[in-house]
Amino acid sequence: MAQLRALVVDDEWNMRNLLRIYLAKEGFRVSEASTGREALSIMDKEPFDIVLLDVMMPDMDGWQVCQAVREKNSVPILMLTARSETKDKIRGLEIGADDYLTKPFEPEELVARMHSLIRRASLAQSAVPREHVLRFQGLVIRPDAREVSVMDNGVDLTPKEFDLLAVLSGNLQRAFSRDELVERLWGMDFEGESRVVDTHIKNIREKLQKAGLGYNPVQTVWGVGYKFQVPGEIQ
Repeated sequence: MAQLRALVVDDEWNMRNLLRIYLAKEGFRVSEASTGREALSIMDKEPFDIVLLDVMMPDMDGWQVCQAVREKNSVPILMLTARSETKDKIRGLEIGADDYLTKPFEPEELVARMHSLIRRASLAQSAVPREHVLRFQGLVIRPDAREVSVMDNGVDLTPKEFDLLAVLSGNLQRAFSRDELVERLWGMDFEGESRVVDTHIKNIREKLQKAGLGYNPVQTVWGVGYKFQVPGEIQ
């Protein structure tokens, strides 16, 4: 079995050193970054199975780094911070973080959450339909290539936005509850709020509309959640 790769991003040397020693004992191959920009540079050169990301850093805070990563990478991100306010946790989850752990924490809990996120990422990939091409009115989705286009114009979705659209579009007319979508894409042990789905749906709709799609394929099913529906299939 291949060794799991973790990137630890924290401006405090003591924290990085502690995590490096502990995770190495748990079988991880650990890389370190002391700033957000250094982390992004490292990730451009090497793939990782998980990123441990501190929130409070001097050059780019963890939220900024998370947003930058999510523009092109679906690697699981576990945010580490001394801030325990619910609004901070929600903010991190809405911009693409997968989990949130407040300092100080028990190393055993950290590792358990890391393994859970890595498993979850694998399950999310398997949840995406594997058809070669999904073609709808003015909209093309290529699950294998992870590409979306409207009238031959590419649509830049984040990894989670793509996974959400792929699951919905691969199950035409099926209504998914928010909890079902959270379980598929974030995992059963997700501790955030299901409203994170609403934020991603809003972003998908805005991007498809901006690209020129003349209808909204992600329909709200009141009292339930969402379904994928195109004009020619409206009953």
